[in-house]
Amino acid sequence: MRRRRVELGGLAGRHLRAAVAAKAEGVPEAKARVAGVPSGTSLLGLVTHLTAVERHWLLGHDVADWPATFRPEGTAAAIIAAYRETNTEADGEIATWDDLTEPGPRPSKHAPSRRWTLAHLIEETARHAGHADILRELIDGTTGR
Repeated sequence: MRRRRVELGGLAGRHLRAAVAAKAEGVPEAKARVAGVPSGTSLLGLVTHLTAVERHWLLGHDVADWPATFRPEGTAAAIIAAYRETNTEADGEIATWDDLTEPGPRPSKHAPSRRWTLAHLIEETARHAGHADILRELIDGTTGR
């Protein structure tokens, strides 16, 4: 039987991840950290949060304080590099999955299925990619992919 490669949404997932990182690249460090909305969300905060999301849902890391995942620490380059490294590590984990009905690696007694986990991550990444689009436009008017 031929083994099918499982990825985070295939081309769509790769595109969404790349879009999030691209929106944060090339922005002056101070502006990438500025909250663009009253909730306090910044471009680098979104990248930091999505890094924590993938680590939690795909690599089994525990997150003690979800709101804290929106507070970026480190340089913009380091934050974006950590996101890309996490994407690569997560894709390696996903590539080992043969059965999407099995529980995902989320640390829990009742972990949702791998299929649910992938769908959730595509949804989460897409939602925050949209937020990143808006924040980038507010910073310097850049729109598009």
